[in-house]
This record gives sequence, C-alpha cells and structure tokens, in this order.
Amino acid sequence: MISADLVHRLGPTVADYPPGSTFGPRDARSYQFVWLLRGSATWLWDDVLLPLTPGKLLLIQPGMRDSFRWDTRTPTRHAYVHFTLTGHAQADWPLVRDLTGRHDPMGALCKYLLWLGTECPPAWQVQAGETLRLLVLIFLAGPAPTESTPATLPEPVVAMMRAVREHWSDGLARPMPMRQLATAAQVSPSTLCRTFRRRFGVGPVAAIELLRLARAEPLLWQSNLSMHAIAVQCGFADAYHFSRRFRAIYGMAPTTFRLTAPETAPPSPAESGGLAALQSLLPGT
Repeated sequence: MISADLVHRLGPTVADYPPGSTFGPRDARSYQFVWLLRGSATWLWDDVLLPLTPGKLLLIQPGMRDSFRWDTRTPTRHAYVHFTLTGHAQADWPLVRDLTGRHDPMGALCKYLLWLGTECPPAWQVQAGETLRLLVLIFLAGPAPTESTPATLPEPVVAMMRAVREHWSDGLARPMPMRQLATAAQVSPSTLCRTFRRRFGVGPVAAIELLRLARAEPLLWQSNLSMHAIAVQCGFADAYHFSRRFRAIYGMAPTTFRLTAPETAPPSPAESGGLAALQSLLPGT
C-alpha cells in the first residue's frame, strides 16, 4: 500500500517568478507535484520538452535532472509540494494529467493541499500525507470517465436512454411503451428489440423494468417509505403489482428484502447482462 510523507519546508505552497525566470538544471531528490496557477512554463527533462499551463498537474520523480523556463511575458505563479513515497514499485509513470476534467477530483485535492499548507490546522501534515496518497493513486489511474459509457453503446440505445432519462427527470421511474422507446431510438421496434437482446439478453421494455426494480433497493434499505410509496417511485401502479414483479426477479418479497443484509441479499438485476451501463445514463447515477 502506497503511503506519502511531506518533505519538510518544501510545500504545499506557491511560488511567484518574474517574466523570463528559469530554474535548474537540478537533480530531483524527491517526488514533486507542480501545477500552474497563473502564466505558463516549459519543463525540460532529457529529450522531453513539456509546455505547462493552468489546469495541468506535473509529477516529477526522484532522479530526474530537469529544469523550468517560466513565462517570458508575464509573471508566473505555481503551486508545488515535495514528498516521499513508500510501498510502491518504481515504474514508467505518466508525467502530466489534466485537472479540468468534469468528474476529476484532482483539482479539488490540489486546492485542499494548498489550504492545509497555508492554514496549518492541527495534524495537518498527516492530512496532507493522506491527501497526497490519494492524489498519487488517482494520478496513476488515469483520467476519470466523463461521458465514455454512451460511446460504448449502440447509438439507438443511447438515444433511447436519453428519452428515458428525460421521462424520469422528476424522480419517478415510470415505464415507457415499446413504440415510444423505438421512436426515441429512431429505429423500428423490431430493430430495437434485436439490438437489446443481442447486447443485454432482454428486450428494451424488460430492461427498463429491471432498472426500475433496482431503484427500489436503496428505498427499501435506507428509507421508511411504505411499499405503496416505493411502488410509485419505481413506476408501478400499486404495492401489489410492485411486490409481484419484485418477487419474480429477486426471488423474495420486498418486505423480506428490506430485512435482509446487503451482503446476503439477492444480486441486483442491474449487475447482470451489462445493464449497469444503462443505469449510469439515468438521473441520480
């Protein structure tokens, strides 16, 4: 397990440079994150020449002989933190990541590191180490998914799910008839059925019902809602109809499911047949 520790007196903090400043060459003795807050720079290492702008996070590794050339026209401000790592194997790690991704938490972690270094609350070095450990793990894992799931699905399926998302935007997971789903997908009902059965093993109407039933799980475990209220939230006419369909899929009544621990409960239908890819396109996911 990776652990991180700050290098004393070397961040997290910021540094300001006048136009045309340079730094290096130097031999890096520790790991270092660098991210620009204002201006631009060029980072040089061996035969790598990497432009840096706000929104980019650079990871420098021990043993690198590198240098910086700061913006020649305007003052530059950058943030940095030096740290050591234990419990890892040296590898060919990436040099830079983007902090501006829609779902990427690295930008917030960098801001938190600077806040810790500025405010120095009690035990802040320990918090900074944990934040750095998480930042390193996310940095190494690569960009967070944004809208990658739709690209892996056939376009008619994506178009259909956009209509379902709009239909459910008020929080009620109502059913949709086959013809309405096919119209949204801009294909015939038979084509949409073939596409769904080939990809998910069930037709589109059945797939939507399975997702509606899966929505009942957190309501059963984490609310005091009545069976009738849960049925309405999941698009069923009444508690009887909801209970009958729930039992058919889960093998037990929803009242029994509510009393069952999650680790021993029947699997969610959204976890089989690739339906999780559809679930990720719906509101509240």
